[in-house]
Amino acid sequence: MLIRLFGVLVVAALALETNLPAQQRPELNDGDAHGDAPYLVEDGWTALFNGRDLAGWHGLGQPNEWLTARAIFWDRLLSPTRLATIGGPGDRMLNGPRGRTVNLATDQKFGDIELYLEFMLAKGSNSGVYLHGLYEVQIFDSYGSTEPVTSSDCGGIYHRWIDNHGVGGSAPSRNASRRPGDWQSYHIWFRAPRFDASGKKTENAKFIRVVFNGLSVQSNVEMDGPTRAAMDIPEAATNPIMLQGDHGPVAFRNIYWRALREIVER
Repeated sequence: MLIRLFGVLVVAALALETNLPAQQRPELNDGDAHGDAPYLVEDGWTALFNGRDLAGWHGLGQPNEWLTARAIFWDRLLSPTRLATIGGPGDRMLNGPRGRTVNLATDQKFGDIELYLEFMLAKGSNSGVYLHGLYEVQIFDSYGSTEPVTSSDCGGIYHRWIDNHGVGGSAPSRNASRRPGDWQSYHIWFRAPRFDASGKKTENAKFIRVVFNGLSVQSNVEMDGPTRAAMDIPEAATNPIMLQGDHGPVAFRNIYWRALREIVER
């Protein structure tokens, strides 16, 4: 009798759940972290990496050794300066078996954008994500550093390169780096430069906010021009996203974007 009653209750509960309207995800966009990644918490996100292959991306030169895998392997004791793939294809991308290859850019171009991505570094490694292919948020193994942070540290807006020396840049407000071999995340709010009808730039590009591993590290950083090692393209209203691949082993996963929304201060 108890078993029969339990079965009836389960069927009733399932029927009730089926008739409930789909739960709408909250509209937060307050520039803060909320547990799971924002593409899981909020609506409006589109995947830039399909989790199988590199469709929608192209290498900037040859040889292009970027590949996808089911898992990324890091060995703290035997090979801390390397990353390796396990299986494939899969939902992680790695900059080749040697950890150095060409830079990778999206086929699609973007204007104002909100970008989320996750990355893993080997010990001592270095990379970057370039909004519009021109303005770099530095990716660097800054874990455990006790030196004052600079624009060369992870979470920094990298400096420009003028007359053979670095100019400007913005250091992160704190060192939020995790150890090599751990997945880390960036959530970036970016406003594209503005141009008048003649093509003259009227407003600089701006990083409105950068959240690094759940912590805000940049706010309202204006970009006078492209940072060092940017793509050889002019500033424009729309441009691609570039991942740096020639500075050491780096892996990426869960790359999502949506149109820029105003941050709601709470």
